[in-house]
Amino acid sequence: MKTALISAVAVWAIGGSGLAADDTADTAGVAAPIGVTAQYSGSVMVFQVANIVVSGQFGPENYSASARFTTAGLAALFSDADIEAGVSGYRDDDRLRPWRYSHFNHASSKNRTVGIDFPDGVATPDVEPPFGNMGEPPASEDERRGAADPLSTLLAMGLGAASNGDSLCEGRLPVFDGRARYNLRFEDGGTDRVRTRAWRGEAQVCHAYYEPISGYEADEFPTEDDVEHPITFWLAPLHDGQIYIPVRIRTNAGFGGVTVTARAIQEN
Repeated sequence: MKTALISAVAVWAIGGSGLAADDTADTAGVAAPIGVTAQYSGSVMVFQVANIVVSGQFGPENYSASARFTTAGLAALFSDADIEAGVSGYRDDDRLRPWRYSHFNHASSKNRTVGIDFPDGVATPDVEPPFGNMGEPPASEDERRGAADPLSTLLAMGLGAASNGDSLCEGRLPVFDGRARYNLRFEDGGTDRVRTRAWRGEAQVCHAYYEPISGYEADEFPTEDDVEHPITFWLAPLHDGQIYIPVRIRTNAGFGGVTVTARAIQEN
């Protein structure tokens, strides 16, 4: 499940913000933005494989995100990556409506920028230089309608977009990453005591299952083994429970599994 895991980990790896922080509440009574800055590290067994820096902020009507994800240590187990990405959009409570997403891998020789626009709610790729193909079959307009980019999807999860009222993590969210169209299906895993360098306390456990739809090349379509294992998130409440962010991410798929943990978190 290497591809799915790195995609999902990178979602939070690159899940920060580009909005400038506002130190004071609006005099007209509009709530001040909430922000989070976090640092993560990823490991296979005892070996570090990734460094992640996140800085995020949500306003009452909009949001923006940007951060950096780099492989390290045993990076040969994965694709080389030095990913810089960002997204901006609008916020309707727990729903995020992106208007522009893009990412660029500085470690790749292709010099490709993967962008997504969202005219009339349809995730529309804007990739330069273009991919050789858009999958077999490519994601149709109907499949892309209502889908969000990976980063916005996981941010929305932390705001409760996958909540059914009784649980933070019960439901399905549609995702488009610029070529592949898939769902993340969330299941409640109860709560668990977590202790990391950055945070300790009772965390919400959320299992995310990867459900491929379209936009994959024949040799890239996930196997049954790929989709059998969930990606598990331990979510910590911040800003008095207004938002949840991962303090640990884990999958048991692949060689030794992969774990990402928060090393530092700052609320601002």
